[in-house]
Formats: sequence, structure tokens, C-alpha cells
Amino acid sequence: MKNILYAIIILLLVITFQNSDAQSKKFGLGVIVGEPTGLSAKLWTSNTNAIAFGLGWSVEGYRFDGFDSDYDRVTRTHFHVDYLWHSFNALSPSGQFPVFYGIGARINSGPEYTGTFAVRGIFGIEWLPHNTPLDVFVEIVPTLSLVSSTGFGIDAGFGLRVFF
Repeated sequence: MKNILYAIIILLLVITFQNSDAQSKKFGLGVIVGEPTGLSAKLWTSNTNAIAFGLGWSVEGYRFDGFDSDYDRVTRTHFHVDYLWHSFNALSPSGQFPVFYGIGARINSGPEYTGTFAVRGIFGIEWLPHNTPLDVFVEIVPTLSLVSSTGFGIDAGFGLRVFF
């Protein structure tokens, strides 16, 4: 599976590498590795705001307080959508390392996860290399599960997107 992800990343880089910044291209697609692991997309809606999407899977079982089942590494499908704000000068005057934060929602499905819904708070940092249609990011996501059981957990991931 790792080889497929690496091949997708290389293919996207080869096809789309141009003299352009990621933010000017508006829509990016790539991968995220962590919790969850899968596809990541981002759509810039303004110079400082974006909507991020994720579709992936997880094998980490019951990571949330409030679940009464055994930790048995149950696989689940994960979908999230987040609204993000970016602060371009928080860490670097060049704007290459914006800090981002936001709020979102997550739905999981799978054995014993059917219909779970959670609210997400997103905190992260991106690297937007000049003159490339790429962004590289790392994020920490405190999550409050509301349905079908309540509980608190933390998602985290590292990713790369290519902008078209």
C-alpha cells in the first residue's frame, strides 16, 4: 500500500510541476498519513481561508474515551471537512510557513462505528514552497465525539498536496 501512495505522489508531482504557488492554484489533492491515512484535498476560498477535506481509513481501534468495547484494532472509514484560517506571518515574514487553525466535522463508519459524528478543532503548520504547486503540512486535531457515544480523542497527520 505504501508503494501505491508513493507512486501517486510522484505521478502528481511530475504531471503538475509548474512555476506557480499552491495558493494561486486554489485546489489541491494529495495524501495524509497518520490518523487517518488516506486522501487529502484543499480548496482555497480566499487569501487566508480554505476548506480542507479528508477521506481515509484508520486501524487504531477505540481511541476515544467513552467507548466501552475492547481495543481490537477495528478498521473504520473516516471522512472530514474543515474550515481553516491561515496566519501567514506568525512564524516567518516570508509567508512560507503559515500557521492554520479551524473547526470541522468528522464522520466514521465501520464495525461498531456506524454513524459516529464528531466535532474537530484543527491546529497546524504548512510549508508553501515558492514557485511550486505544493503544500506540506502537519496537523494536530482534538476531536469531540458526539454520536453514537461521547468521548474525546486526538487525530494527527502529516501530508502533501499538489495544486491544480
